Amino acid sequence: MGLVHSCCRRFAGKGIEYEELFSAGCLGLSRAINNFDESRGLRFSTYAFPVILGEIKRLFRDGGSVRVSRSLRELALKISRLNDQSVIQNGSELTVSELSKMLGEPEELIVEAIGSAQIPLSLTVEPGEDESRQLDIPVDDIQYEISERLSLYSAIDRLEEQDKKLISLRYFNNKTQVQTARALNMTQVQVSRREKKILSFIRGIL
Repeated sequence: MGLVHSCCRRFAGKGIEYEELFSAGCLGLSRAINNFDESRGLRFSTYAFPVILGEIKRLFRDGGSVRVSRSLRELALKISRLNDQSVIQNGSELTVSELSKMLGEPEELIVEAIGSAQIPLSLTVEPGEDESRQLDIPVDDIQYEISERLSLYSAIDRLEEQDKKLISLRYFNNKTQVQTARALNMTQVQVSRREKKILSFIRGIL
């Protein structure tokens, strides 16, 4: 949600209410969650950012403040046709990687084209219901999250260099204990025991 707010702030005060920007951004976030492929090795935020922006820009495109290029609209149309064919033949849409190979375009451009072509849905009114009925959208306190992360990084900075590497490999590079042991010239048992002590130390500080 913090990423959505970050994208929305880029366009605040430019002719569209913040609530509308946020609704479009949430739709982009939802699409990014559904289509994210961990095997590509990208961070989720790297993948989600252009998708969210694409949804927000679509609002301005329709309103006349920001225009989507003709080439991007044409690409979005090609993607739509290919996905329609894939749904008929295979029962599912193509992945971003497949579309990129078929169309000879970068994956980032494919993602932007998909986002720019989507119709935003209202996240404040239930479909078919009286407009007075609102849906509450829980939003995490981004300031609290930032504070927690700063506290965590401060605690990690107090570790010895070897322990920093262990935590980095295990929790920032998603390595297994076996892979971490090989990188640090340790045994898996040593990594497991040391990891428990480090985590206990960090929890104590936090």
